[in-house]
Amino acid sequence: MTIDWDRRTCARRGHVTYAPDDPRLRIRLHAETALGEVWRCLRCGDFVLGEPHGSGPAAEAPLVPRGKVLRDLFVLRFLAVERAVRGVFIVLVAVAVWRFSNSQDAVRRLFNEYLDVFRPVFRHFHYDLDHSPVVGTLQKSFGHRHSTLVLVASLLLAYALIELVEAGGLWYAKRWAEYLTVVATAAFLPLEVYELTEHISPVKITTLVLNILAVLYIALTKRLFGLRGGRKAFDAERRSASLLEVEESAGVLVAS
Repeated sequence: MTIDWDRRTCARRGHVTYAPDDPRLRIRLHAETALGEVWRCLRCGDFVLGEPHGSGPAAEAPLVPRGKVLRDLFVLRFLAVERAVRGVFIVLVAVAVWRFSNSQDAVRRLFNEYLDVFRPVFRHFHYDLDHSPVVGTLQKSFGHRHSTLVLVASLLLAYALIELVEAGGLWYAKRWAEYLTVVATAAFLPLEVYELTEHISPVKITTLVLNILAVLYIALTKRLFGLRGGRKAFDAERRSASLLEVEESAGVLVAS
């Protein structure tokens, strides 16, 4: 099933109409009906009853995303939500590490008390908590120095900040955010590959594949780093998708 991104967006946000000064272009976007004048929506192309939302030179008309541009924006916002959720989660982990660093002894005692309580229960199900990798990792963390845990919490907060900045920029389709996302995501790919050499899991494989696809998708579709013509080709592609550009070209051809 093909998604009509233009009408889908207009259904949620409403139509966008504009009355250009150029009479050749104006006549292609305007019509008179028994109910009154109608203007073509710059996004979906349907005629909308009522006064236009704006008027003036065609060059000053709003550049309304259409078609493929809207689809790309949807993908960027999906990535923005994913980055935002990840950033909030990392912040919570950083806060937990920082609070743990200030009360290691109390947390260690509480952990050992609960371990003594649950050890017989797990033993009943033939699971030895004393040889559990998770329990072993937690017990090792109790031996880290306070300064080390504070450093870890600070690094986690810095990483979370990058993720949240990416999320905000991607939501509004900022080009600097696209560069930041590609660079930051690509920088962590070697670490993700290294983790797979240590221990393979479906979650790690899925995360790695998604990050690789995200880097390739953003870099290629947004023409970053000079790919596929760079910024000039990207801007030309956006303008060529504009309804005003299409109708202006058609009007010139008809007039000639």
